[in-house]
Amino acid sequence: MTDEPEFTHIEDGEAQMVDVTDKEDVRRESTASGKIRLRETTVAAVREGDVEKGNVHSTARIAAIQAVKHTWEDVPMCHQIPVTGVDTSFEFEEDAVVARVTVTSTGKTGVEMEALNGVTRALLTVWDMVKSAEKDDDGQYPEARIEDVTVDEKVKTQSW
Repeated sequence: MTDEPEFTHIEDGEAQMVDVTDKEDVRRESTASGKIRLRETTVAAVREGDVEKGNVHSTARIAAIQAVKHTWEDVPMCHQIPVTGVDTSFEFEEDAVVARVTVTSTGKTGVEMEALNGVTRALLTVWDMVKSAEKDDDGQYPEARIEDVTVDEKVKTQSW
């Protein structure tokens, strides 16, 4: 018996993708969320559709969907999975925009990384679209910050 931990992504000291060939296909769904803290005036501009660069919601939604579909390219050892659905929504707090992404798939491995990738890309896109409103006189972002990125739910059920 060894005290060394077994890592599923490391074999003989080399990184390997986990083989999921023998796993059954099941329906998988995961929801992730996160928020970007902004100045209250910036949040109001996003909510009212009054951002100089354009429609923040639509652009961030497209960014989230693209990120979900390309997670396997962004995260080492992540499997390319058949994404069957992506639902993206936004909520507003007084000083924050909250993004929520739900990803569904039927396959051999989960969709948590896809949901997380979608949320973070949506939040980065919001930041990119409002950065001119968030900069201070020194070109810094004293209030803007991405936080609370988490997997809210993970569901796995038989697909038939």
